[in-house]
Amino acid sequence: MATSRPGGQRWRLGLDGADAASPVALAVAVAASLRERGVAVLVAQARDYWRPRALRLERGRDDPQAYAQDYLDVGAVDRELLGPAGPGGSGVVRPVFRDRASDRVARGGGVLLPVEAVVVLVGPLLLGRGLALDATVHLRLSAPALARRTPPLQAWTLPALAHYTRTVRPEAVADLVVAVDDPARPAVGGRAWPTGGDAAH
Repeated sequence: MATSRPGGQRWRLGLDGADAASPVALAVAVAASLRERGVAVLVAQARDYWRPRALRLERGRDDPQAYAQDYLDVGAVDRELLGPAGPGGSGVVRPVFRDRASDRVARGGGVLLPVEAVVVLVGPLLLGRGLALDATVHLRLSAPALARRTPPLQAWTLPALAHYTRTVRPEAVADLVVAVDDPARPAVGGRAWPTGGDAAH
């Protein structure tokens, strides 16, 4: 993966995967590796850009369709994170938009990114939303592995994840696919990384 685009512009990477695929752990590991090479990295979790509880839970606490459509505040992600990190952006981003405990917009200002930096947005159901990402990685779990590794209290999300796989086809649209049925032996495949420009997957 290139660490900067032509002209020293920042990279915006989407790391897409169900919670059972442990995408956050992978994002943290990738960030640590890049930092060892002198690359500035900011990891932002999609769940810190969820809509207020009153909106995302309007259909109930265990509605798969709401999980797929009503949780992520796509506008806030682009406005507060990906837009400022993109070409012509201010470089001032908000890693956390909504405080999980208070359910209110997080206090404090943004973080100023260096000219050469990588922003990693990590979480489930990221593709097919038109997010301003320069490159995308999808962590693939087979249906049996996904069901086996999803905690019982989160099993209600499985229909949403299955629908996402059928309709968005993340394996076809992601720039890189990593099969993680066996976490100790991930299998990598997919298209080459883009060399520039925005890929709104």
